[in-house]
Amino acid sequence: MKFTKILPALLFVAAAGSAQAAPFVNGGFEDGNTNGWTTGGGYRGDVLNPLSPTDFLPGGSQYEGPSPRSSIITAGTVDPIIGAALGTTVYNGSYSYRAEDTITGGYASVISQKVLNYTETDIFFAWKAVLEGAHDPRESAQLVIELRDDTTGTLLISRVYDGGGGVDARFSTSGGYFYTPQWQIEQLSIDAALSGHDFTISLLAADCAPTGHLGYAYIDGFGGDVPPPTDVPEPASAALLMLGAGSLIAARRRKQRSA
Repeated sequence: MKFTKILPALLFVAAAGSAQAAPFVNGGFEDGNTNGWTTGGGYRGDVLNPLSPTDFLPGGSQYEGPSPRSSIITAGTVDPIIGAALGTTVYNGSYSYRAEDTITGGYASVISQKVLNYTETDIFFAWKAVLEGAHDPRESAQLVIELRDDTTGTLLISRVYDGGGGVDARFSTSGGYFYTPQWQIEQLSIDAALSGHDFTISLLAADCAPTGHLGYAYIDGFGGDVPPPTDVPEPASAALLMLGAGSLIAARRRKQRSA
């Protein structure tokens, strides 16, 4: 796993009277589509890692068109490879997006969005991934996440994970697969020096180069707010659950005393 944060300590600065942010369009995919996003993909074949998202977007050397292998995912969908162990496939609301399909074939898929004059205080998103383990890091299935400051040309966040063993404690294993059982939360604070800049965020998921091992990722919740995961009870619901559990314990103790 390679992870670089070129600006590791971006500080939160509240700017009074700041302009309205240019938001991510359909950041949570709650319209049930990818409006506002650019998608792309193509055959990676013998293209070695690390892969570049721009190569699979319009104008890129590997671009074949909007990826037919990616899909909007509906809440309640169970991952077909890892199953229930992967947990929810939608972080918040009713929809998420899966980059690349869940079969092998040697393809890569990308989703990307550029926002102009971004003035909110944070950029937030969540992701999960499944990478089938095989090959060395140059040929394996791969996940690439990039956040770029287009105003300065600076790569703010670069995450690269590969199925050749390049994963970390975020990932669990099942058979020959590396996967993230929890949603991985990314939250970047935008300081005064970055406020009003243009940003591009891209996520790429790819099968291995020899084409026989898969890789894909779920993404959700892009934007300036931090939505709670929909599978976590609301405070009131959580309190009711605790109350109910307490009542069951008390009833069990009374029954034991009577016996």
